[in-house]
Amino acid sequence: MTDAAALAEEFDLERLTPGFYADPYPTYRALRQHAPVKRMRNGSYFLTRYDDLVTAYKTTKAFSSDKTREFAPKYGASLLYEHHTTSLVFNDPPSHTRVRRLIMGALSPRAIAEMEPALIALVDGLLDRIAAKQRFELIEDFAAAIPIEVIGNLLGVPHEERGPLRDWSLAILGALEPVLTAEQLARGNQAVGDFLDYLQTLVARRRAAPGNPERDVLTRLIQGESNGERLSEKELLHNCIFLLNAGHETTTNLIGNGLVLLCQHPAERKKLIEAPALIRTAVEEILRYESSNQLGNRMTTEAVELGGLTLAPGTSVTLCIGAANRDPAQFDDPERFDITRLANRHLAFGTGAHQCAGMALARLEGAVAIGRFVARFPDYQLDGEPVRGGRVRFRGFAKVPCVAARSPALSKAN
Repeated sequence: MTDAAALAEEFDLERLTPGFYADPYPTYRALRQHAPVKRMRNGSYFLTRYDDLVTAYKTTKAFSSDKTREFAPKYGASLLYEHHTTSLVFNDPPSHTRVRRLIMGALSPRAIAEMEPALIALVDGLLDRIAAKQRFELIEDFAAAIPIEVIGNLLGVPHEERGPLRDWSLAILGALEPVLTAEQLARGNQAVGDFLDYLQTLVARRRAAPGNPERDVLTRLIQGESNGERLSEKELLHNCIFLLNAGHETTTNLIGNGLVLLCQHPAERKKLIEAPALIRTAVEEILRYESSNQLGNRMTTEAVELGGLTLAPGTSVTLCIGAANRDPAQFDDPERFDITRLANRHLAFGTGAHQCAGMALARLEGAVAIGRFVARFPDYQLDGEPVRGGRVRFRGFAKVPCVAARSPALSKAN
């Protein structure tokens, strides 16, 4: 208890240790127990309880998503500042409502269901390549290759032009970390600039030759609503960047985290192999247990009371999704990875007005990718130590060396 209290007392989001990046959950547990509304050195607050996060997500009037004030000192007058303050996720109504409505129109249940055959074909093609070489890199060869293709298809990016998308996305999202180096800022700004240059060309092509607005998100964003409501050119371009970023790294992490977890929990993997229909609850448990997106942010617009503390208007608040998703007040035995867990109301996609617009697509990608991978390679194993991505906001792996099947010696030993 003393160690946990000290861990909570010493926690500083701007001075994280290598041990925290490897496993933040003991720290999150200590914070929930001893400082669930933790004041940081910079005057912001760090929330770790499930109920407090739900309050912040759903009380949109008191907890604003608008980042024009918060990001000004971090980014200055830069392209990163322009991008993040224009994106759907960092805006309040009416801007958020208008952009979300346009995007959701192209991500209807019917449109997502129609994506499944092409997604299965993509995944099976990647699995064929893995089978041909046996030793493979899980992130590069599989997990990261799927969302890039899916979002590329949604935006109608030609296959031969998708090469830079992943690096641009990683650079832009990397600049959302709590503490940045000059190099990270420079790379992030360069990536936004390069992405904008490319999108201007892509948008011009699509204006000249529109796609089907029921399935082509870019065409739908260009054409706007039937009542004549349109996005400005800046809103259009930056929200296209947001779509790629939001659908890329988090889904890559979902697939990578899930396959590593199943490897580390052989009893759960055995359950899935024997009962493939468990893939739906397995995906939800992966999202809860190792949330791809670990942190969110809000700014108070009025005095708010949480945990016996009063937060003044204009207070920056960090919502720790990774901690809330292991809150014992919400989840039974939360430190146990259980792919049969029911009533799994995790916050990996947030909740309320800002709940992830692409969550149905992410769930489909996770289910198809993980389910078909495990069915094809039931004996896959790690082939070395996985390397974490080095992020606190987005939790995933940079590299995971694997073999598609156990060696004969290992199979015999088991």
